[in-house]
Amino acid sequence: MKKKLCILLSSLMVSCVVFSSPDGRDLVPEGTFTSGIEGPAVDAAGNLYAVNYATKGTIGLIKSSGEHGLFVTLPDGSVGNGIRFNAEGMMFVADYTNHNILCVDPKTKVISVFAHEPAMNQPNDISIAPNGSIYASDPAWSDNTGKLWRISTKGEVVLLEDSMGTTNGVEVSPDGRLLYVNESVQRNVWVYDIEPNGNLSNKRLFHRFADYGMDGMRCDVNGNLYICRYDKGTVVVLSPEGKILYEYSCKGKKPSNITFGGKELRQIYITLQDRGCIEVFDALNPGASLFVNPRPAF
Repeated sequence: MKKKLCILLSSLMVSCVVFSSPDGRDLVPEGTFTSGIEGPAVDAAGNLYAVNYATKGTIGLIKSSGEHGLFVTLPDGSVGNGIRFNAEGMMFVADYTNHNILCVDPKTKVISVFAHEPAMNQPNDISIAPNGSIYASDPAWSDNTGKLWRISTKGEVVLLEDSMGTTNGVEVSPDGRLLYVNESVQRNVWVYDIEPNGNLSNKRLFHRFADYGMDGMRCDVNGNLYICRYDKGTVVVLSPEGKILYEYSCKGKKPSNITFGGKELRQIYITLQDRGCIEVFDALNPGASLFVNPRPAF
C-alpha cells in the first residue's frame, strides 16, 4: 500500500494528514445494489444491512459469513435511506418518499410506521441517541435548504431547526452529548449540544470544506467523525476538535454512507452509489455502538 504523507505546519501546532491510496476491498460484487444504495447499518450479531438491494424499495442483508440476499421489501411505495438500530435491536429506516420513519422487527420482519410527518421534505439520514431519541436530517434538494427533526421514543415528531442548508449526514457523539449535522451543498458541518430533554443548543461550526459534497457520517469510540465526501470518492476523518486526521480513498467517487462492523467494529463499510456495492477498509479505531457500549439516558 502506497501512502503520501502531507505535513501541515503552523506557528502553533503540527497537523498530520494522510491520504491513502485505494486499499479497500469489495464486500459484494459491483452492481449488487442499485445506484440508490445507502444507509448501511450493522446489528448486534454483525450482520450488515443497506437499502435498495437489486431493486428500489428494498433492504438487503449481508451476513457475517459473506452471504447476501434480500431482507425485506418496504410497503406502499416506500423507499429507504438511512438505517439505524436502537439498543434493543429494532431497525429504524428513513422512508423519504412517504415522509416516514419506519420500524422493522428483525426477527419477524414486520414493518410499521413509527413516525409520520407530512411537513418533512424527505427524511434522509438518521441517528439514535443513548436515550432512544432519533434525529433525522431532511433536505430539500430543489432549493438547497433543509430541516432537522427529533423523534421521541413514542414517535412524536419535533422540528428542531428550519431553513438550514441541505441537511444530510447526522451523527450523535459516543457520549451522547453532541449532535453533528452536515449540509451537503454548503459544505458545512455543524455541532450542537444535546440537552437532557433531547433538544439542541449552542450551535457552532465544526468544520467547513472548500470543495465537494458530503453525505453520511459515523463516529468511532474516540469521538473521531468519519464523513463521506460525495463526488470526491473519499471518507475523511475529523478529530473531536474538527481537524483532519486521515482520508480514505475509495474505488468509486460517490460514497453515500458509512458504518462500522466486523470483529470488534474495527472495519468501516462504505456504500458507493456509482458502483452499487460496498467497500471495506480497516478503521483507525473501533466504531461507537449502542450494542457494545451501552450508555444510560441523560
